[in-house]
Amino acid sequence: MKEKHGVAASQSSAKWTGKPIKRFGPLARFVLVTAALVLCFSMPLYRLVQFAVTAQFHSYIILVPFVSLYLVWLKRQSLPPHSEPVRKLAALPLVAGTIVLAGHWLAVHFAVRLTDVDSLALTTFSFVLFFVGACYLFLGKETLRTMAFPIGFLVFMVPFPAFLSNWIGAFLQHGSAIAAYGLFRLSGTPVFRHDMEFQLPGFSMEVAPECSGIQSSLALFLTSLLAGHLFLRTPWKRAVLILAVIPLGILRNGLRIFTIGQLCVHISPEMIHSNIHVRGGPVFFALSLVPFSLLLVVLHKSDRVTGKIKPKQTGA
Repeated sequence: MKEKHGVAASQSSAKWTGKPIKRFGPLARFVLVTAALVLCFSMPLYRLVQFAVTAQFHSYIILVPFVSLYLVWLKRQSLPPHSEPVRKLAALPLVAGTIVLAGHWLAVHFAVRLTDVDSLALTTFSFVLFFVGACYLFLGKETLRTMAFPIGFLVFMVPFPAFLSNWIGAFLQHGSAIAAYGLFRLSGTPVFRHDMEFQLPGFSMEVAPECSGIQSSLALFLTSLLAGHLFLRTPWKRAVLILAVIPLGILRNGLRIFTIGQLCVHISPEMIHSNIHVRGGPVFFALSLVPFSLLLVVLHKSDRVTGKIKPKQTGA
């Protein structure tokens, strides 16, 4: 009896010591690598935060990582317990991040004149690419599929390069001027338009680049992305909601120009310096949310209708 007890104890001990304890699982390694990545990019990220605080157009950047974390938290119940990572796919973002970072280093080394926003765009884009590579290395395939949108949303941490923001601003500026001109004509107000300049009765005004409404349009665009992800399931309906932002933003800004012009004509030219011009952006942004919300409701209801499963009819 004693020998059997000793053998049993020996087998139990061997069984316990035969399974090595994994101190660091894939998630722990992912967190450690992410922390190391943030530490390596600490100076560019610090400069990015400083830039976002001072630059009104890019102030949304500070919120982007928190929004992504919140979206991941919403999906915490649907995350798969375990799935194998596809490490081969990590090569593409890691190589791309290295190329972008090397390009920034070469530009600085050879004294290529980069604006602050262009420099931050390169370093931040490289950081996001390295982070995506870390996701592929340590997170499973099913986990990545579930977290695809929150991870992809991090691309908006990257500031718009100067050439891109200038192009978007010019597009919205010209579109807003055309929309405002149409509203003046519909209202019967005598108007002569030459490019960005409007000749109105007793008053003339110009649609400056600062009046393009790019900041409000970007805010509406990000809102459409989040709303489509949270409330819509069909990809083409999400695309409709996002694309609707373009004409909606142009019409919103055209209405603002039209309103300011009418106030200057019928009340006083001094209305060009009024609060509705200087600080009226949030008011017109709120107005644009009305048709945007109606479109979202219509698309959401149609999603619910098409998503219903019809019961099978059985014969008597």
